Amino acid sequence: MIQNPIRSRAVIVAFVSAFLAVSATVVSAQSAPEISYTVSMSKPSSHLIEVEMRLNWANLPNQAEVKMPVWTPGSYLIREYARHVQDFKASAGSRSLNWRKTNKNTWQIDTGGAKSITVNYKVYANELTVRTNELNYEHLFFTPAALLMFPKGQISQPSTVKVVPYGNWKVATGLPRVAGQQNTFRAANYDILYDSPFEVSDFVEKKFTVRGKEHRYVVTGEGNYDLDRMAEDTAKIVEESAKIFGELPYDDYLLILNLRGGGGLEHLNSTALQFNRWAFNSPQGYSGFLGLVAHEFFHLYNVKRIRPDALGPFDYENENYTKLLWVAEGTTSYYENLLKIRSGLTTAQGVLSSQASIIEGLYGQPGRFETSLEEASFDAWIKYYRQDENSINNQISYYSKGELVSFLLDIMIRSESNGEKSMDDVMRYLYNEFYKKNRNFSPEDFQRVCEMMARSSLDDFFSRYVRGRDEIDYDSILNRIGLQLVSSRSENDDAYLGANLSASGDALRVRSVPAGSPAWDAGLNVEDDIVAIDGFKISQQFLTFYLNSKKAGDKVTLSLFRHGKLMNMEVTLGRTPASGYAIRPVENPTEDQKRIYQGLFGSSLN
Repeated sequence: MIQNPIRSRAVIVAFVSAFLAVSATVVSAQSAPEISYTVSMSKPSSHLIEVEMRLNWANLPNQAEVKMPVWTPGSYLIREYARHVQDFKASAGSRSLNWRKTNKNTWQIDTGGAKSITVNYKVYANELTVRTNELNYEHLFFTPAALLMFPKGQISQPSTVKVVPYGNWKVATGLPRVAGQQNTFRAANYDILYDSPFEVSDFVEKKFTVRGKEHRYVVTGEGNYDLDRMAEDTAKIVEESAKIFGELPYDDYLLILNLRGGGGLEHLNSTALQFNRWAFNSPQGYSGFLGLVAHEFFHLYNVKRIRPDALGPFDYENENYTKLLWVAEGTTSYYENLLKIRSGLTTAQGVLSSQASIIEGLYGQPGRFETSLEEASFDAWIKYYRQDENSINNQISYYSKGELVSFLLDIMIRSESNGEKSMDDVMRYLYNEFYKKNRNFSPEDFQRVCEMMARSSLDDFFSRYVRGRDEIDYDSILNRIGLQLVSSRSENDDAYLGANLSASGDALRVRSVPAGSPAWDAGLNVEDDIVAIDGFKISQQFLTFYLNSKKAGDKVTLSLFRHGKLMNMEVTLGRTPASGYAIRPVENPTEDQKRIYQGLFGSSLN
C-alpha cells in the first residue's frame, strides 16, 4: 500500500505537537511550587494563631518573597492584615535563613539555593468580624486572607491547609478534604483558599438537603435559636434561589454561625454569619436573621459568580475599584426581601415598609445630592467603612439606596415589558451569558441587559438615579404597580432645629448637623455640648416640650460649650420636614396595575 506523503507528514507533525504539549505540561507541573500550611492554636488565651508555611519549589529564587493580603473580597476596605503578624522566621531544614521586610506586607527571604523552605509566624487574633480572625477559649474563626501568606506571583497555584485543633474542637470549612489526612483541606488556587473561612470549635451541627445537595449549619455559642426551624426556613430560601437560576452551582454548602456580633460575608460555597444570640425568639429578630441568611446566600450567585468588572480575579494588595457595588450589595439586599416573600417568610407589606424606611432615611441625608450610586460604589474604599459626622452631608449608602433603586428598576422592567420580564430575567441572563462564559460585566452591560428585558430605553432612569444625583420621582414609578408614597406628617410650621443630639452628662451633645438645617445655618458644630436653651437647663425631654411651644421663624438662644469654652448662639428655627413615610395603594388601581403588582409580590393589591 502506497502512503500519501502529505498525510504522513501531517500525522508526524500532530504526534510531535502532542508530545511537546505533554512534555510542557509535565515540566510545568514539576516547576510549580508545592505549598502547604499548618494552622495551630496551642494556647487560645494568648489569641495567637501559629502558622507554618512550607514551600517546595524547584524554581525557588535566591530571594523568595511571601506576602500577606491587605483586604478580603466582599469587604471593601484596606485592612492591613500584616499588622497582626509577629515572630516571623524562615528556615531550610535546620538552617535559619535571613529575611527582611521590603514593604508593609512583603517578607523577602534569602534562600541560599535551597529548594524547600519553611516559614513560621504568628498572627494575633482577637477581633470577631466576618472579615478578621478570633482565637479565644470558645473557638478559632479565621478568614484565610487575614492569616495565610502567599508566594509572590503564585496566586494561581494550589495549596493544602492542615488544622491542628485545640482540645476536642472540630473543623468546618467549605474546602474539600484531602483523603487520608485528618483535618487537611485542599484549595485549587488562592482565590478559592481566600474564599473559604474556617470555624474551629466544639460547634453544634445540623445538616439538610436541597435538590440533592448537602447543606449544613455549624453554630458556635449559646443562644435561644431553634436549629431545626432555621434549617427548614433556610432550605426554603435555597430552593427559591435555585428557581431563579435553575441550579445550585456547588456540591455542598456551609453556613458558619457565630452567636456574637453581627453581619455576614459571602463565599462560593459557604458563608460566615454573626448574630445576636438572644434575638431568635422575637418575630422581628428572627426575620432579621433570615434576611441575613437570604442576603449572603443570594451572593453566591450575585458577586461570587455574576461578577462586576473588577471583582475577580482579585488583586489582594491594592484596591479593586468598581462602580457596581450598588448592584453587588443593593440588588442583593432587594433579593433578600424577595426570597423571604417567595418562601412565605414575610409579606409584601413588610417589604414596602422596608422601602419606605429607606426613603425616609434618604430624605434626611443631604448627601443624596452630593454622591451618586456609582460614586458611592467607587469610593467605598475610602468612605463607606469610615463614616464620620459629615457623612450625612456627603454620602449615601450603596446598600440601602442600591436596594431601593433595584426595587424601582424591577418595577420599571415589569411595567415596560407589560409584566413579561423582571429583574429575575436580568440576573438569569447575567448568570448564563457572563458567569457561564467566564466574563465579568460592566456598568454598561448591566444597563443594556436591563433595557433588553424592559424592551425600551432606561437611560433616563440610569442617568438620573444611578449615575446622577437627582431626587427620585417615586410616585411616577410606584404608580406603575398601583402604589404611592405618602407621609403621615406633612411639612409644617412646627419648630425645627435640625441637629442630631444625644445625652451626654448634663448636656445634649451634637452628633451630626444636616446641611441646610437651621442648626447648620446658625453654625452649630459636631461635639458642641448644649447646656441651656433661652436660659433654661436642657434635656432631651425639655427640648422637645420647649420646641413644641415655638413656630418656624422663632429665634432661640442656645448656651453651649465648644472646646471647653462657654458661648451663646442664636438659631432661627425652621419648618418641620415631612416624616412618617409609607407606601400605600392608590385609589381605584387599574387592572394592569393589579396584574403587575401580583407578578412582583405574588399577592393581590389591597
